Amino acid sequence: MDLLSNLWLGLQVASEPITLAYCFFGVLLGTVVGVLPGIGALAAISLLLPLTYHMPPTAAIIMLAGVYYGAQYGGSTASILLNLPGTPSSAVTCLDGYPMAKKGKAGIALFVTTIASLAGAMSGLVLLVLFSPAIASIGLKFGPAEFFSMMVLGLVAASSMTSGSAAKGLCMVVFGLLLGMVGTDVNSGVARFAFDVPELTDGINLIALAMGLFGVAEVVRCINSEDTNRKPDKVTLRSMVPSKDEMRATVKPMVRGSALGSALGALPGVGPSIAAFMSYAIEKKVARDPSRFGKGAVEGITAPESANNAAAQTAFVPSLSLGIPGDAVMAVMLGALIIHGIQPGPMLITEQPQLFWGLVVSFAIGNIMLVVLNLPTIGLWVALLR
Repeated sequence: MDLLSNLWLGLQVASEPITLAYCFFGVLLGTVVGVLPGIGALAAISLLLPLTYHMPPTAAIIMLAGVYYGAQYGGSTASILLNLPGTPSSAVTCLDGYPMAKKGKAGIALFVTTIASLAGAMSGLVLLVLFSPAIASIGLKFGPAEFFSMMVLGLVAASSMTSGSAAKGLCMVVFGLLLGMVGTDVNSGVARFAFDVPELTDGINLIALAMGLFGVAEVVRCINSEDTNRKPDKVTLRSMVPSKDEMRATVKPMVRGSALGSALGALPGVGPSIAAFMSYAIEKKVARDPSRFGKGAVEGITAPESANNAAAQTAFVPSLSLGIPGDAVMAVMLGALIIHGIQPGPMLITEQPQLFWGLVVSFAIGNIMLVVLNLPTIGLWVALLR
């Protein structure tokens, strides 16, 4: 009964007209930010932070959260259509989403990712509602050794996604770690491998790196040769609906991705990106024909999309209940709470029930808004291919 009463309280808070308006604005802006490569949710939320000074705390957090998980939806659009990841966690979607678009299945790919995103978000939301205290207590038991092991597992999983030698994939992961060392050390404030270049003191931006690897290479290739494999047919409602075999192939990856993303997102410091990469690696390992991945396998987009959206929801567990941000975006949102005089931590749920449960219910409302926003605009996005 306590759970039902809490959800009813959250529904009352989230259904207020002003709160609904801010929720809609947040998810709409998040979708646009995700579609436009190179911006990212962090920049958008940072720019919106001053606006929250004049807003009610609950409405402010609901709006910022809408930008965060809305960007997860929009990030897959650029990945599938243009081979440009809109967010770091959607970079893995390029591997199979873009080949599907080249085969004339862009509408199906976008439809499937929208459904997978909704399934993952709702799964993470259920976990957030039912097991927040338990997950928070498990997260508190994680120490340096456990976090190190989790990061190593994620990196090894990423190295296994290559279609060739696993050793070459592991070498590229090590090279990525070397690139990640460039920038200012967070503990000492000393610049590492910046070579007196001011731009390198902030590190190498992941979105810029992904755009260079995927997007610029694709633009140059299209300039030098006419792409005869691309089939930007006019998208109709019938053409967006997957076949029975494609729908059947998405169910199990969607379930596995949602479960994995929900579990990993609840751990402090993990975030949606590791969940997406690990989910893709698992699907490739359990597939009967792993050679299909990287060539337009529908499982290669449903699993990571459901995983990163589930992780985006459960990432609020350590942030709100422990006061430990899962990533830089969560750190900014915790800053917004502190600005309004609200201290994140174990007492937040009991001291600010209207904020916590209003935020939880707004997740469900916001994700439904995102489906309503995304499905009708699939034809508009696919028109970019022309």
